[in-house]
Amino acid sequence: MLKTMDKQRSLGDRGEDLAAVLLKKQGYKIMERNYRTPLGEIDLIARHGKVLVFIEVKTRASARFGAGQEAVHYGKQARYRKLAEYYLKQNRLGEIAVRFDVVGILWQDGKPQVEVIEGAF
Repeated sequence: MLKTMDKQRSLGDRGEDLAAVLLKKQGYKIMERNYRTPLGEIDLIARHGKVLVFIEVKTRASARFGAGQEAVHYGKQARYRKLAEYYLKQNRLGEIAVRFDVVGILWQDGKPQVEVIEGAF
């Protein structure tokens, strides 16, 4: 069980690293990684132009259970909104334009297939 969790964490870390690199190339400025709150964790927080973007990265080793981005269901979206509210209050950002993006990564044959969904929810 522990090996499986370590393997998943390693895959998730690789996915987040890749997402950060690709998003930077698309003009995002990464401000936070793995921002932890009492309510949970935000994978990436970035600026994209004048918009503050909260980013969920979902990485899969296979498509057997569907694409990673499909796992960002209504419940997870609601939780991410609460996490974003917490971040905004903690950093006293007040009224600011925000967006929620999802990055889905599927590793097949050692190569990643990446889909960035801006304004996913």
